[in-house]
Amino acid sequence: MNPITLSLLRIAASLLLAGMALPAQAANDHPSIKRPFNLPPSAELRYIIKARHSGLSLDGSSLLKFQAADGKYQSSVETRAMLVGKILMSGSEGAIDTNGLAPATSTEKRFRKSPTSVIFNREAKAITFSPAAESYPLLGGEQDRTSITWQLVGNARAAAKKFAAGSSWLYFVAGRADAQAWNFKVGKTEKVATPLGTVDAIKVARLLPPGSREQQLDIWLAPSLEWYPVKLRFSEPDGEVIEQFLQTITRK
Repeated sequence: MNPITLSLLRIAASLLLAGMALPAQAANDHPSIKRPFNLPPSAELRYIIKARHSGLSLDGSSLLKFQAADGKYQSSVETRAMLVGKILMSGSEGAIDTNGLAPATSTEKRFRKSPTSVIFNREAKAITFSPAAESYPLLGGEQDRTSITWQLVGNARAAAKKFAAGSSWLYFVAGRADAQAWNFKVGKTEKVATPLGTVDAIKVARLLPPGSREQQLDIWLAPSLEWYPVKLRFSEPDGEVIEQFLQTITRK
């Protein structure tokens, strides 16, 4: 395999961004915060992906699906990269309760990796993982890395005035083999250029502890488009940047 192909595969492995596949943030607390929520209309969102790594660029695409009806929801992500093909499939499904989205199961299949799953056992009040023996208590309001995007959107839609620059929004998010607190900070409204045109969007950034070597996540939510995310940026400590721009919205 030549060096260019190896570099492309490294980029492809990083393109797990569409499913919010981020390393867990170190935290000892387990927040269970009940907030008002107003879920967005069911839709399919298509994105174009731009990545930069070691002077190389790679294009790709991503499809996010979200459906909520009759007290239940389903969400899925499928990401593809040119020259590599499908590199991520993830999904989340469950109920809608007083906290918002209440995942029952989430699954993830990454590029050249075995599939993993997370179970939110409401009867046993525990979160368990297929690749790990560790478990976490289920207190209410917990999310997985597919559902967290939609929970954040739902909370923003229900409390737009509180979703102001400088405010922080704390969640407990289950990953592939563990769960940690994620803290999002709301920034200012910015003009974001997308294939749909230029859109006013509110920037939301996941806060990382000082000195962290984890992946940085920034999301831009557009109030004029039901608060759907119109842009996502994933930044690595080594300078690699992956961006995702909303291309089409199909209401369901």
